[in-house]
Amino acid sequence: MNQNEKITPKAGDLLLSEPFLQDENFVRSVVLLCEHNEEGSFGLVINKVSILKLAELVEDLDFLDSDVFVGGPVEQNTLHYIYLGEKELDRSIQIGKDLWWGGDYGQLVEKLKTGLIDPERVRFFIGYSGWGLNQLEEELEDKTWIVCKEEVDYQTFEYTPDELWRKLLKNMGGEFKVIANYPLDPRLN
Repeated sequence: MNQNEKITPKAGDLLLSEPFLQDENFVRSVVLLCEHNEEGSFGLVINKVSILKLAELVEDLDFLDSDVFVGGPVEQNTLHYIYLGEKELDRSIQIGKDLWWGGDYGQLVEKLKTGLIDPERVRFFIGYSGWGLNQLEEELEDKTWIVCKEEVDYQTFEYTPDELWRKLLKNMGGEFKVIANYPLDPRLN
């Protein structure tokens, strides 16, 4: 697969920012696409850790010392979550083989408190990344994003946020492997 092939994204796909994207919200970002339809798209940046801890943001979860990720620049007063494994929560939406988005928040809190869900399987986000009608398609045509079809799994969460973007590109092979090594600012090379 080369970068010029047109790929239609779907929920569960990853969007990798092109190497020289200057938008500070998306430099070297990996966005998990949670929803993509005729009305627009919704995603969460999975490799940008915020300066906040979950316990600082949510009183219900003050017993967790979990990182919170910046899901994107839209509505940063909202909390979103994904989790890995079997379906644990009512109203969760399956977006990958063992990947779930959202669900009953009360159940999540209770299962985290009682140890029925391992906090390592859950990732929390403030804000989200959103695209209006046809906006993502236009950005894909402009080559702002590279669609990656790799499944999000436990190993995805093991990479540091800085490693993840590079690792996914390298796994795609070919010209993407070369792109993974581009310096952040080529003028400094």
